[in-house]
Amino acid sequence: MPSPRVVSLVPSVTESLLAWGLEPVAVTRFCEHPELRSVGGTKDPDIASIVAMQPDVVVVNTEENRRQDAEDLAAAGVEVLVLDIDTVDDVAPALDALAQACGLDAVAPSLEPAVDPPARVRAFVPIWRRPWMALGPRCYGTSLLARLGVDVVQPEGAADQRYPTVELDAVAAASPDVVLAPSEPYPFAERHVAELAVVAPVHLVDGKDLFWWGWRTPSAIDRLGHLVDRWAA
Repeated sequence: MPSPRVVSLVPSVTESLLAWGLEPVAVTRFCEHPELRSVGGTKDPDIASIVAMQPDVVVVNTEENRRQDAEDLAAAGVEVLVLDIDTVDDVAPALDALAQACGLDAVAPSLEPAVDPPARVRAFVPIWRRPWMALGPRCYGTSLLARLGVDVVQPEGAADQRYPTVELDAVAAASPDVVLAPSEPYPFAERHVAELAVVAPVHLVDGKDLFWWGWRTPSAIDRLGHLVDRWAA
């Protein structure tokens, strides 16, 4: 039986498919696999090229892709799998749906529903610089950190925002224990540490572990868990 022709417009989906041994026929330029054909970005895919490839399924998600692109693909007769990930508990069902859509017998990693432990560390997690934007309450990264006993500091009025705009002085006034500066979507690095240190001690972390859900989720929880153990000591 020939392998399904899958176009992945989600970097973390591409990673999961490759972990299962399935090579997508096309991906985005953000998928970090230059050997695979690129059909543009997550928010500006080349719809005509995708349709011409006659894929069996195109995979998108509500966080990274535009609804209009999904609708345009569907209108052209392309099967589109839309995944919606808000919490760690959404990962296993999403991977099951992905495997089914691709005709795979792949097994999702074990991610049993868990009760978040008491908070051990209060963290500010910036995701963009100038304007400063932060990890909000309604997203996967916050859910993942909560499983590790990390309470993500939220500015006032952030209840309905995934990534609220913040002011550093207001965040500093909330007295977080640490700043977790991820390598993406904004590429925080050593040169930004002094600027963020006015809020709290700064730790650089792998942005993929915070934002790329899927096959990597269990190992991301393990890696970040070891870091939290050190911060909470």
